[in-house]
Amino acid sequence: MKLSKYIDHTILKPDTTKAEVLKICEEAKTYEFASVCVNQYYTQFVHEQLRGSDVLTCTVIGFPLGAVDSNIKANETEKAIDEAADEIDMVINIGALKDGNEAYVRNEIKGVVKAAGGKTVKVILETCLLTNIEIVKACVLAVEAGAHFVKTSTGFSSGGATVETVKLMKETVGDKAQVKASGGIRDYDTAMAMIKAGATRIGASAGVSIVKQQPAEGSGY
Repeated sequence: MKLSKYIDHTILKPDTTKAEVLKICEEAKTYEFASVCVNQYYTQFVHEQLRGSDVLTCTVIGFPLGAVDSNIKANETEKAIDEAADEIDMVINIGALKDGNEAYVRNEIKGVVKAAGGKTVKVILETCLLTNIEIVKACVLAVEAGAHFVKTSTGFSSGGATVETVKLMKETVGDKAQVKASGGIRDYDTAMAMIKAGATRIGASAGVSIVKQQPAEGSGY
């Protein structure tokens, strides 16, 4: 698979303008990225800009803290799906996980999966805030709840993806889910390290730079 097809071309900063989103969409079509990932406000606009291409529309839910009621996350998801989102990246309730409230975390993921109506759901763990034991637990809960991916990070906390964490997540989910590495991935070498560790999707705002750095002999990706 082409390297570009691993990348969710991402723009999530709070001061994002429509002109910036339009630029991201044009880049995504030019470089044939997997998706454009935006805040829910821009879902329908992105879908309209990507019409006729095979680039997907990805929307974040409960972003970036994950600390809203599970019903709100489900409602956000329903709204995003109504506005033609193809993929949903949701943030878990990190505090609930750390409190050991596994049932709550599992159920909130289930609620988003149900609201997504069969569309791809990626579960953001914010691994920099978790112990390895908690990362494993979150991955297991995501799989039990029917999610399609587990994802490392929002990119808004104290750290992003690491090779070690991606390996741990992939070892935990096996072939029951995929892994998305996100947060701090800004160059080709880092992206490839994440893919070799088990990631099948890369979340990055530097997608264009990453693919431009790809050496000719690496064109098998």
